[in-house]
Amino acid sequence: MYWFEYCPKHVKSKYQLLVFKDNLPFIPLTDYYHDCLGRIDKSSAISYMNCLLPFFKWLDKESSYQGKRVQWNDPEEKIRVVVEDYLMNEMKCKIRDKETFLFVNLTNKSPNTVSRFLSALKSFYKSMIRLKQYNYSNPLIDSQAILHSYKGEIKGVRTDKPRMPSIAGTEESIPHRRLTDSYFKIINEEWQPRIIDDIDLPYQIYQAGEKARWSLRELVIARMLFETGARASEIIELTIGDYRKRKSHQEFITFNKGSHGRKIKFIRVSKDTVKRLFNYIETERRSFDGNHLSFEQLPDDAPIFLSANGTPLTYHAWYYHWNRAMKINELSLNPHKARHWFVTSRLREIYNVSKNEKEIHQRKNELIKYMKWKNPDTMTVYEHHFDETKHRETHEKMLEQMQQNEKYYVKRQQTSRKSKQRLSVVKSPAIEDIDKDLKELLEGLE
Repeated sequence: MYWFEYCPKHVKSKYQLLVFKDNLPFIPLTDYYHDCLGRIDKSSAISYMNCLLPFFKWLDKESSYQGKRVQWNDPEEKIRVVVEDYLMNEMKCKIRDKETFLFVNLTNKSPNTVSRFLSALKSFYKSMIRLKQYNYSNPLIDSQAILHSYKGEIKGVRTDKPRMPSIAGTEESIPHRRLTDSYFKIINEEWQPRIIDDIDLPYQIYQAGEKARWSLRELVIARMLFETGARASEIIELTIGDYRKRKSHQEFITFNKGSHGRKIKFIRVSKDTVKRLFNYIETERRSFDGNHLSFEQLPDDAPIFLSANGTPLTYHAWYYHWNRAMKINELSLNPHKARHWFVTSRLREIYNVSKNEKEIHQRKNELIKYMKWKNPDTMTVYEHHFDETKHRETHEKMLEQMQQNEKYYVKRQQTSRKSKQRLSVVKSPAIEDIDKDLKELLEGLE
């Protein structure tokens, strides 16, 4: 069995995370994780790790090449054979030979992690070669494709991450078709946005946090995730000044992915969440603050959210509490899904309040601008293109509806406990037939 554990805070080690195999440290994957840090973000490194662990287990138990088990550090031709077997037998893919590489066809039984697994394994061998722990060529790279590919590499706007597909509309299109250097080439993969249309989702998460004994800090951040559609880091790294600089007491300015720390957009929360936030600032936060300052005494550059040690809260420190709540309640939800839920809910509200197609189109454009922020200029320039007033009106209705839904959800939960019945997920028929504008919007969230 393979698994990983984070290093306990009281233990001094050069490793932040250790991978274990049968209760002993497994150094190759441990070194791989730490080699990833700084190249990709930690959440992506963990995602890759979760794809690799089942493969390494399968390699030990099921792999075969000329009647023998294959080791991860065997020559590339052996690795390619077992990866092909893994794709066909474990991931239910169809494989077809093509010149110096293989075509991978996904079937309706293939998991949606095939592409991520191949990227993770390719990344693993790149690290092992870089760390001089693998003595052969990368088995996931087609050396012939490199010779025939274009010399000039076109980079995306997302630093250290793969380019988004052209259909996402978030990056400049490539002027020519560039051949991938992967030995296993997926040819029928279609990028799909995640549409989450369970109106009770936020309240399920709030209750999960309550069962996990979340502090007020974790609850406030969770509420802000669902109410704003912002990324977790954009909320966790807010400062006192980010709140003071907005004219509305329900708003904050924050940075955006790709804005290099510049505060170029605003987010808006409910009045109830603002009350909870100030309660946190004057109680929990004040107790963690070495100077025990109140909101009025805090400088603009002071972080809103603090760790128990009085230091600025980090994403990974916060994620520990989120992940713990999910595990305790047997839920599987990445916090980024709150962003997708927000968009679907906002679109539902747009359909509900709009009187005609023209209004729907206009409000969808407002939402697209709010979520994508394609023009990373100053707030003044951007707000010239975005009608804040109209966004506030429709957003306020959504927040009011969320509060009503939360009360209704709690009542139904109490009733269901008495009758021992599980609540059913409510689907909105208006969202089932997703139009092109929404699909493009959701694709831009990744």
